[in-house]
Amino acid sequence: MKLFKSHSVRVSAILAFSMLTLSACETVQTTQGGLVGVDRTQRMAVSAQQLDQSANKQYSELLADEKKKNNLNRDRAQVARVRSISNRLIAQTPAFRPDAKTWQWEVNVLTSAEVNAWCMPGGKIAVYSGLIEKLKVTDDELAAVIGHEISHALREHARERASDQMVAGSLISIGSALLGVGSLGQQGAEYAYMGVIGLPNSREHEREADRIGVELAARAGYDPRAAITLWQKMGKVGGSAPPTFLSTHPSSADRSSDLTVYAQRVMPLYLQAKK
Repeated sequence: MKLFKSHSVRVSAILAFSMLTLSACETVQTTQGGLVGVDRTQRMAVSAQQLDQSANKQYSELLADEKKKNNLNRDRAQVARVRSISNRLIAQTPAFRPDAKTWQWEVNVLTSAEVNAWCMPGGKIAVYSGLIEKLKVTDDELAAVIGHEISHALREHARERASDQMVAGSLISIGSALLGVGSLGQQGAEYAYMGVIGLPNSREHEREADRIGVELAARAGYDPRAAITLWQKMGKVGGSAPPTFLSTHPSSADRSSDLTVYAQRVMPLYLQAKK
């Protein structure tokens, strides 16, 4: 009887803590839906200001380090090309969130064999020369990848992931301590979180960035269908992909299918921009 009562007290404490933690989250609508209709609400426990400050610090440190290695904006032609495409995409970001026009956008090219590009919170963009050279990307394909990365920043996916991890980490730690399951039980809970919540959310983020990315490209006058060939090229240099249920990215077939639908949806915007 005492054991049952003790267990009930622990469960009640966990539930109370869970409610307190979740109540600290803010429900936000980071972007307008656009023609692609990305309108999922998000729960944030980390402030945008907090994450932006951290991102700006990391970005400054990274650029300083790359400059020392002579890897920062080394090829003038590449830099001019990337910045020209990026600026056209950035000009379209108010269609999804008007405040993006006040962001302190930066665009740089890093000399590296890595096939990569990213956009930090607040609009800090980097494109790696390996992506340009190894994939032999067209301007439309380059717009697709930069638009995709910009979309992650517009949707504040990094802030959402940080919020999810903070909440989950708190719940798992407190719950494990109260239930006395030990490190093995806590590790099991962490794996369960990653499989049930963590990875599916990441795949959702990728789909949202794909869809917003093709609309940004179309609005900027770049062929949205290039996103399909871009990710096909990416798949070929990526080697053997992990199973879909363990991947933070949609499978190649799923991604191509989804992009085909949404690229077609935004074609009128592309045709209008090309006039």
